[in-house]
Amino acid sequence: MEAIYLDYNATSPIAPEVYHAMIPYLTTDYGNPSNSYTLGYHAKKAITNAREKVAALIGSQSDEILFTGCGSESNNMVIKGVAYTYKNKGTHIISTKIEHPSVLEPLRYLEKNGYEVSYVGVDFSGRVNPEDIRKLLRPDTILVSVMHSNNEVGTLQPIKEIGTLCKKSDILFHCDASQSIGKVPLDVKELNVDFLTITGHKLYAPKGIGALYMRQGIIIESLIHGASQENSYRAGTENVPHIVALGRAAELAQELLQTSHLKDIKDYFFSKLIGISGDNIHLNGDYENSLPNTLNISFIGKVGSEILTGVPQINASTGSACHSGSKTISPVLAAMGVNPDIALGAIRFSVGKYTTKEDINKAINYLEKYIREKK
Repeated sequence: MEAIYLDYNATSPIAPEVYHAMIPYLTTDYGNPSNSYTLGYHAKKAITNAREKVAALIGSQSDEILFTGCGSESNNMVIKGVAYTYKNKGTHIISTKIEHPSVLEPLRYLEKNGYEVSYVGVDFSGRVNPEDIRKLLRPDTILVSVMHSNNEVGTLQPIKEIGTLCKKSDILFHCDASQSIGKVPLDVKELNVDFLTITGHKLYAPKGIGALYMRQGIIIESLIHGASQENSYRAGTENVPHIVALGRAAELAQELLQTSHLKDIKDYFFSKLIGISGDNIHLNGDYENSLPNTLNISFIGKVGSEILTGVPQINASTGSACHSGSKTISPVLAAMGVNPDIALGAIRFSVGKYTTKEDINKAINYLEKYIREKK
């Protein structure tokens, strides 16, 4: 069966350039970076080079980049690390209702262990109001965590403004940028963030590699204790092939950012969807103030999961799910105040560097056929 991949926000294929960069460190250059002989030196140098490439992508210093196993680990490292380190200062944390589970679940864990978390709502476009965060800041607030862009609807958040508020109040600010890296330009200094999460498999690198930007001078408790790898913040022999892959992916991301490919494909796709559905579709989120690759579309009067079941050629994500015969909507769409009947029809389409207009035309043909048959 033909498969049209429109779920790049879920994961990306490994770029051929990334794959080839990995190969030597899976075969001939297999040394342990902690060893001083030649094989170890080659591995250590490869890690240093990758660190510099990731740093260049976000405007940081290379020694501010820590390699992790994934974005979820990076988020846990920040949230738990700050909580454990600054408990004497306070136990109050601020986040939002639309964060990824890898942020929400550590926060819920902390709530069970004596911490207080305030969850800020969003407007109908999925955007946080910085003023709502300002009103919640307290002397015992130790961390604010807000995602750069929402993974479901793509809405970009006012990170710079929130970062400025936190900086003035001397409160640490964490930003999960997993979905934004490589899709929109990011500069950690302009954003005023203290921590920034990067996820490799959203960036055409393999699964099982991530990174964390941690502003120089900050000290937090380690999540994994052991030897001194990654500045003693993440013990364990480094995953050299995947680190090299992330470095190469960061280079490729810089190149993609110089093009309008993602936005061009998104615009083309949206115009085609309007052409086949017109008033029977609803855009969830903010079309302009959003990721250039993401469309969250509700097919009014239909159920998103049923559409994807009926059109198996399209690989995309649904905003609704069925559990024991009942249908539930996405918590993100619920937080945005989207009408439940409309939210049930939601599908997230996310395009990538390999998506072509031919792919979009095929997807539109399949969707049009399904909609026509189900009238």
